[in-house]
Amino acid sequence: MKELDEKKTQELLCTIMEWELAGVVRYTHYALMVTGPNRIPIVQFFKAQATESLLHAQQAGEILTGLEGHPTQKIATIEETYKHSVKDLLEESLNHEKKALKKYKSLLEVVTNSSVYLEEYARSLIGQEELHQVELKKMLRDFS
Repeated sequence: MKELDEKKTQELLCTIMEWELAGVVRYTHYALMVTGPNRIPIVQFFKAQATESLLHAQQAGEILTGLEGHPTQKIATIEETYKHSVKDLLEESLNHEKKALKKYKSLLEVVTNSSVYLEEYARSLIGQEELHQVELKKMLRDFS
C-alpha cells in the first residue's frame, strides 16, 4: 500500500463538495422551472436529485474533516442558460453528472492502493453517477 496523499485528497473532496452543493442549487432551480403535462414526476425527480446532491456534499465534507481538512463554503459555478424546456434541463443535468463522474474518478485515482475506505467511497459514488447518466439518457430518449 502506498501512503495517502492527504493534501490532494482534501483538495478533491473540497472540489466534490463545491460541485455537489452547486447540484443542490441547480436541481432546485430545475424543479421550479419545469412546465408541461409531465411536470409532477419530473419535478419529483429534480427534487430527489437536489436532496441526493446535498447528501453527497455532506458525505464528502465528513470525510474531509476526518482527514483534518477544512470544508468549503463555496459552490461551483452554475451557468444560467435561460433554456428551461424539459429536454434542455435534462441535457444540462446529464452534462453536470458527467463532470461529477470525472471528479469522483480523479479521487479514485489518488486514493487507489492507499485507502480501502476511500477507494470504496469513490467507487460507490462513481456507480451512483453512472446510474444517474443511464437514467437521464433514458429520459432523453423520447426527445431524440
